Amino acid sequence: MDSNVVVPVPARDDVVIVSAVRTPFGNFDGALKTTSSIDLGVMVLKEVVSRINLDPAAVDEVYYGTCIPAEYAIYTNVPARQITLLAGFPTDNISLTIDRACCSSMTALRQGFRAIKAGQADIVIAAGAESMGNTPLIASAEKARWGTRIGHIQLEDVLFELGYGRKGFAPVATDAGEVALEHGITREMQDEWALNSHARWFEAFKAGKYRVGEELMKVEIPQRKGDPLILEKDEPPRENLSLEKMAKLKPIYGSPTVTAGNAPGLNSGASAMVIMRRSKADELGLKPLAIIEACQPAAGEPKYMAEVPAYAIQKMLHKRGLSLDDVDLIEINEAFAAVTLVSLKKLAGDDPEKFKALQARTNVNGGAIAIGHPVGASGARIAMTLMYELMRRGGGTGVAAICGGLSQGEAILIKVE
Repeated sequence: MDSNVVVPVPARDDVVIVSAVRTPFGNFDGALKTTSSIDLGVMVLKEVVSRINLDPAAVDEVYYGTCIPAEYAIYTNVPARQITLLAGFPTDNISLTIDRACCSSMTALRQGFRAIKAGQADIVIAAGAESMGNTPLIASAEKARWGTRIGHIQLEDVLFELGYGRKGFAPVATDAGEVALEHGITREMQDEWALNSHARWFEAFKAGKYRVGEELMKVEIPQRKGDPLILEKDEPPRENLSLEKMAKLKPIYGSPTVTAGNAPGLNSGASAMVIMRRSKADELGLKPLAIIEACQPAAGEPKYMAEVPAYAIQKMLHKRGLSLDDVDLIEINEAFAAVTLVSLKKLAGDDPEKFKALQARTNVNGGAIAIGHPVGASGARIAMTLMYELMRRGGGTGVAAICGGLSQGEAILIKVE
């Protein structure tokens, strides 16, 4: 071979995260209660590209997760398309709305990862938003359009039990509580985990980990009179909690263990991440924040939703020839404390010492019970929370997993170099 011949080096084909941001998460009756999910989605799309001076025209596809269609029903449909246009993306941008319950924005990450790996895209945005406080009461066609000729109309709250009971499924809080007891996860253990979630958030906040310019962006909410309301931190975390106070709370929806204290609220917020082929990041002069090593969906028996994050993690690590010993940090979304604890116990194989050790490196800066759980936004949120903490530690490998209604799940494996 001629020594003067230059052999081209194949482009590096890793999928990397180059920008990640979320709004502060709001309480059900808080600052974002009348801000639509579409408006929240527009905010994060604008912010996530502006942080890296990325021209929206360079984005091949946008995948957008949301899971309470009743909230955006007055805008009819295709929220992803509406959001991209309102955010100033060109008309030829390809977008897709995803509803995979709470998994939706992590599913968006997986779809973007697959599109890049398949050579169908170079740059993708994965996003998600929810505005649970903005969800309207509705009148069903059965009772209104076809059922009432004259008289009052009965309204329904689609947030009640999240609607699962209408088709014969149990409320997810009921399933989670029952499955927790099957695994020996008591109400007291769930309350302790919830209390610790808040404590970890406050410790992280005081250390400057949840600050505008990193994971968070500033949100301005216009007011009818006066200056806009500025939201710069999560609203849900509470300091004045105790196990005694939590023990007095009654379980919800007939669950044996799940209460308003050991579950997140009905929250509002949005999150977005820009991912791209590493060679494209090099071409644009963008520094990768992390590498997406793998993504993994999962599903199981509807009652056993609390186990699905563990299944997704196990399947993903097995395919990669890895074990939990190869993972530095874990994020498992706290849909309920029961979910995180059940999944960790399954991952520990019922080994008490391993179970305890896994708890110590899971949700180290607090989880959804403290931060909030705007369902369509949470999958991307836990991925970026994990990534930023690995960056602070100088690198490492982490796994994030989330469950979704009727026993769906997603997991993602990321590495910070």
